Amino acid sequence: MKPIQVGLLGIGVVGAGTFQVLRRNQEEIQRRAGRGIEITMVADLDVARAQSIVGPGVKVVNDARAVIANPDIDIVIELIGGYGIAKALVLEAIAAGKHVVTANKALLAVHGTEIFAAASAKGVMVAFEAAVAGGIPIIKALREGLTANRIQWIAGIINGTTNFILSEMRDKGLDFGAVLKEAQRLGYAEADPTFDIEGVDAAHKVTLMSAIAFGIPVQFDKAYVEGITKLGAADIQYAEQLGYRIKLLGITKRTDKGIELRVHPSLVPAKRLIANVEGAMNAVVVQGDAVGTTLYYGKGAGAEPTASAVIADLVDIARLHSADAEHRVPHLAFQPHTLDEAMGTLPVLPMGEVVTSYYLRLRVADEAGVLAKVTGILAEAGISIDAVLQREADEVGGEGATQTDLIILTHDCVEAKMNAALAQMQALPTVLAPITRIRKEELA
Repeated sequence: MKPIQVGLLGIGVVGAGTFQVLRRNQEEIQRRAGRGIEITMVADLDVARAQSIVGPGVKVVNDARAVIANPDIDIVIELIGGYGIAKALVLEAIAAGKHVVTANKALLAVHGTEIFAAASAKGVMVAFEAAVAGGIPIIKALREGLTANRIQWIAGIINGTTNFILSEMRDKGLDFGAVLKEAQRLGYAEADPTFDIEGVDAAHKVTLMSAIAFGIPVQFDKAYVEGITKLGAADIQYAEQLGYRIKLLGITKRTDKGIELRVHPSLVPAKRLIANVEGAMNAVVVQGDAVGTTLYYGKGAGAEPTASAVIADLVDIARLHSADAEHRVPHLAFQPHTLDEAMGTLPVLPMGEVVTSYYLRLRVADEAGVLAKVTGILAEAGISIDAVLQREADEVGGEGATQTDLIILTHDCVEAKMNAALAQMQALPTVLAPITRIRKEELA
């Protein structure tokens, strides 16, 4: 059978990795796909560099639209990134009847509804395994492997940069700023790390997983997003003393009222496997009603791990290229006409309606009655306390210190109640600094 021909838009780190892995493992991939898969055309602004990567026999151009217009190209891989030109090119490829493979989680999280609808109307596939958790096949697991299950919740460490930073803060006792600089020096963090450290990258990914798990449209605009920039070394040390570790989690959960969709730092019991995922590694925990808890762990970024996911999508498309479009696995696992219907029964909840438990750290004056006032406010709000840790003043500020840290763990409560209680506590004259609030997830 004639090899399926692929056009590659953007040959940066992942694009080069994809080309190299596809060429290196060509025989193995062909045996699995049932036909050859060849990248025969590449578009990149730096034509000379791109040609040096792919060598002779592959046409390199500086115009992505020339790849899309080529009638011999069956699949277009989009590795440009971002929301702008990438969206236009993906939609143009779909309109031209090309299947699309992309690693662009930002594009799909924001514009996925439009893109998937266009692909369905044209009878082509948009595959995006590489968009979430790099080489970990979590999209495949959610769309196909766990299809018998009513998914109850997903919690994932899905940004390697932030996990590296938190691991270093815990191991070395350093504050966020110092570790960020080291992460940038080592290449784990970008020069502009905003999307990573503010939780936006993780929110893009959990938005896609949520849509697949619960059969709802992608709704990134409704996700709650909070990063790690306000975390201090003290919080990581206190969490450790209490038997927890702090991780930036992407969480989506089915409740009686709707779907939780949130990214924020979380205290996780140290005995949980996911709490022990260190460095730049990724891990996703999925809870299904039939299968129970499953864990997916591996490299969430990098040239060849991401290439592994891109090529898995190419193989899927090669196998299904000639199949009736109605009998392919739907883009978001559920039949498209059911997605909008689900929004009525499964709305994405505002953060104020989310129920979870909390870690609170208050820098307070070291005087009698402070603890009673704080616990009184929580009691009046109907928030019960799980544990209290009050440090001696000289442990926090040295001999003769007049202020100390008060650490409180709560039981579950509605976020809106906690927000109101925090405002009251912050207004106390004996509370001397902004209160640190970190949500606690038992993941049981």
